[in-house]
Amino acid sequence: MGTSVSGVGVLDKALSVLDALEVRPRSLAELVEVTGISRATAHRLASALEVHGLVRRDEEGRFALGARLVAMGRSAAAGLPLASAAADALEELRDETGESVQLYVREGDRRVCVAALESPHGLRTIVPLGARLPLGVGSAGRLLEPGAELPPAGRQPGWIASVGEREAGVASVSAPVRGPDGEVVAAVSVSGPIERTTRQPGRRYGAAVLAAARRVERDAGLRPE
Repeated sequence: MGTSVSGVGVLDKALSVLDALEVRPRSLAELVEVTGISRATAHRLASALEVHGLVRRDEEGRFALGARLVAMGRSAAAGLPLASAAADALEELRDETGESVQLYVREGDRRVCVAALESPHGLRTIVPLGARLPLGVGSAGRLLEPGAELPPAGRQPGWIASVGEREAGVASVSAPVRGPDGEVVAAVSVSGPIERTTRQPGRRYGAAVLAAARRVERDAGLRPE
């Protein structure tokens, strides 16, 4: 492993193990290959994280992210002012569209789901709270990508739609949440199976998603009434 990021080497190595497992469960050999940590150290760290519930073993004996991270993610999201301010807008959007809704913020080279409500339909899109997804793909990923070419604030349609970009069979529509200077600070999204959203989800949900994003801005005090 390279130079310590935080100055606390063991912490950086433990985080590199969690980062590797964020992609998918891995065997010890895979952890060693991906992280560059020695086999003995990788095993010691993964085992210690398992004791604390941050890592678990799957049915094949591979290391995987543990359930304790779910609760920690929920607590972290609940502590974010923007996620709290978005609660009413997201609930209204979910009820109006009947589809799953999410609020994403950018964190480094990923987008993180800091609030989510699921559709009442049996067949629905599920994005776990705290999920870290790539930028550049999916409507929210494109909105939050640094340097993305977005519609100017106030221009129509003001939203971005995607069909099957990040996940086959799923379409989404996202609108930017802008700060006081017009910068994009988050993305409000609605997503669902293509059989309901159709291949032109923006026509169906664009106006509602845009209205939800504007309400988040008002409720969070980011923009004037």
